[in-house]
Amino acid sequence: MPLTDVVVRNAKPKEKPQKLTDGEGMFLYVHPNGGKYWRLQYRFAGKQKVLALGVYPEITLADARERRMEARRILAVGNDPSQVKQEAKRLAIFNSGNTFETVAREWHEGRLSKWTPDHAQKIMRRMEANIFPKIGTRPISDITSLKFLNVLRVIEKRGASELAHRLLQICGQVFTYAVVTERVKINPIVSLRGALKPVIKNNHAYLKAADMPEFLSKLEAYDGSLQTKLALHFLVLTFVRTGELRGAEWSEIDWDKAEWHIPAARMKMKDPHIVPLCKQAVAILKELQLLTGQWRYIFPNQHKPSGCMSENTILYALYRMGYHSRATGHGFRATASTILNENGFLPDVIERQLAHCERDKVRAAYNHAQYLPERRKMMQWWGNYIDKAHTANSKVA
Repeated sequence: MPLTDVVVRNAKPKEKPQKLTDGEGMFLYVHPNGGKYWRLQYRFAGKQKVLALGVYPEITLADARERRMEARRILAVGNDPSQVKQEAKRLAIFNSGNTFETVAREWHEGRLSKWTPDHAQKIMRRMEANIFPKIGTRPISDITSLKFLNVLRVIEKRGASELAHRLLQICGQVFTYAVVTERVKINPIVSLRGALKPVIKNNHAYLKAADMPEFLSKLEAYDGSLQTKLALHFLVLTFVRTGELRGAEWSEIDWDKAEWHIPAARMKMKDPHIVPLCKQAVAILKELQLLTGQWRYIFPNQHKPSGCMSENTILYALYRMGYHSRATGHGFRATASTILNENGFLPDVIERQLAHCERDKVRAAYNHAQYLPERRKMMQWWGNYIDKAHTANSKVA
């Protein structure tokens, strides 16, 4: 006779286990310790077997009957319900350790030796802010091209088209890694090429020669942090990338040679780079020594000095000076390049100082010192040029 909810609820434990049958092989196993377990007896390949259907009261009588029905469907197509259940459990365990976020972080960890710390942090921040909240907890094998495209469309619609393209590229590498490590069979990102709107490239805003006198006067009058003011002036004189400036350490300065030696790990092209320091740049460093000489970084974070300056500090200072959309920290590279080319310096010397070099592995060890005498003269000329530009505007004023 089939069981009822009342019979199941009121079943009391006895000294020996009890079996309360419901029909079609299903029964409630009542243990002497009071536990109540749903079981299903069935035959498969000529053998008597038992399938666990769950524990009462978490699994009600109605739930157990649904599970019995599903097991019988599996039997009807020639499969063993116990094996199907074990495989589902195995896949659940496998997928729980192979979510998109888990695999992405594993891929990211394996790339750290090839990236600068700033670049690695930027990639992870982008993933944490835009991708993980949407699909991070999903098994990576469940993510289809359409599901991922929908995530990118949201980013694209908020006006961050370039970010969407970058994330497409990054996540494509994550999926390639997942294929290699046998988490997925195919890379769903491959079919998304061309699916996003093209990015209209805009060059970094930069100042022309005629703009420099006014800018330098505004920089002198800057009423924000002295460290930020000096950082901007040092950036103008050295025209390095802002990431290289922010991560500058006192240990990288060779005072005797008046040189700044940036290690390969912090360079975009992964080659060491020498920046000859003009006397004006050295003077700024000596002033900075009084402010930050006790710290590791020349430009430490003002809230947490053990770290380096925030990536937005330079940009926000330019905004404060009235140069929103007119100049960026990176733009001073274009400013210096344009003026130096117009004043007859050899393009190869300028490009070497900008650390624009081909990835020639044979010559990489020597490139950092290439044209060093010429670069030293050029950098002092540039320091003098900046002085003259500032003086010229002061006389006009």
